[in-house]
Amino acid sequence: LKLSELRSYLLGRARCRAAGWPRAMAVVSQLQPGADEARKASSQAAAEAAQAPAAKNEQLVYAEFEQVSTMEMLASLLVWPAICALPLTLTLGGSWFGYKSVFPASWYDEAPVKQDLGAYGVADPRTIKPLGLTLGLLGVAVGQAFMLMYHWLRRSAKLGPTCKIQPLDRAYDFVEGLKSHLSQPEGFVQIGGYLIGTWMLGWMPASYYSFTGGINWVHVAAQLLVQDCIQCLMHWGEHKISMWFYRMSHKPHHRFTNPRLFDAFDGSVVDTTCMIVIPLALTARIVPSNVWSYIAFGTLYANWLVLIHSEFAHPWDPLFRRLGFGTAADHHVHHRLFVFNYGHLFMYWDRVLGTYKDPKSLAGKHFNKGV
Repeated sequence: LKLSELRSYLLGRARCRAAGWPRAMAVVSQLQPGADEARKASSQAAAEAAQAPAAKNEQLVYAEFEQVSTMEMLASLLVWPAICALPLTLTLGGSWFGYKSVFPASWYDEAPVKQDLGAYGVADPRTIKPLGLTLGLLGVAVGQAFMLMYHWLRRSAKLGPTCKIQPLDRAYDFVEGLKSHLSQPEGFVQIGGYLIGTWMLGWMPASYYSFTGGINWVHVAAQLLVQDCIQCLMHWGEHKISMWFYRMSHKPHHRFTNPRLFDAFDGSVVDTTCMIVIPLALTARIVPSNVWSYIAFGTLYANWLVLIHSEFAHPWDPLFRRLGFGTAADHHVHHRLFVFNYGHLFMYWDRVLGTYKDPKSLAGKHFNKGV
């Protein structure tokens, strides 16, 4: 190292110590000791430390989790069918709200459609019916609305007592968080562009254009498992391949060591490509599905991915943990310690890889008690 680089790096650590904020130390300690990067990081850490709610000698209070009532649990669980409200309504709505009653038959295809790809490997968009794509995007939007409504109710303690996973308070205004969430280009523009492009250019498998059969929940479960397995491996690779690749891909998302729900899609274009777009493309080729199963999978996946970033534990977490499903506390372990819990929706892959860490082991240390 050059002497100037080492001096800047050590100066950043000293400033963090003086500010008395452990998280700031954790951020700077992971930096490569380049002069410009260390100088910027130390200044940012010192500024954040000045705004930290805990004074230097203040002891964090590790709160106990309170159990919600049966009615509050049932009310919270309603968010899951609400997330799938659009595909459920259009497939089970019968003569009132069923898709056959709502849309002209010429707008969709019952049988699988193998698109005619031209000389350049793309179909003519004018020959492709966009209804399935439109319903897919609308399904995710409706699911997001219900999920965000649930988060507001939960945050306001209208669905029973709440306790944050981590004791360090990260106060924010709900409207500010909502604007931040909805303005993330990686979460909506990039993924939306992938969905529009693959559908309208005829690149989806033939079965995905079929409206016959309603929602096949076995296919939905298979899509969620395959997607999360590939995403877990890509996630592990971003951490392990090289420090250079980690910095340009996943590190922007890891600046949140105490994430909030609205941080879910706050990352980078490379990160979203590796962790979401590539797994989506592979999953579509591995798991056969009709349009309704694809829509149900898409809205469940998108909203579950947001829910695991919540700063609050969810009422269903004890059940999810028994089933091996991913919880917000499981994902907080990854954001806090970096080297555990690479899976998102399921913890099976981490158990196989030997990288699973139970959130209970951090209770009273980094997390609140009873987590």
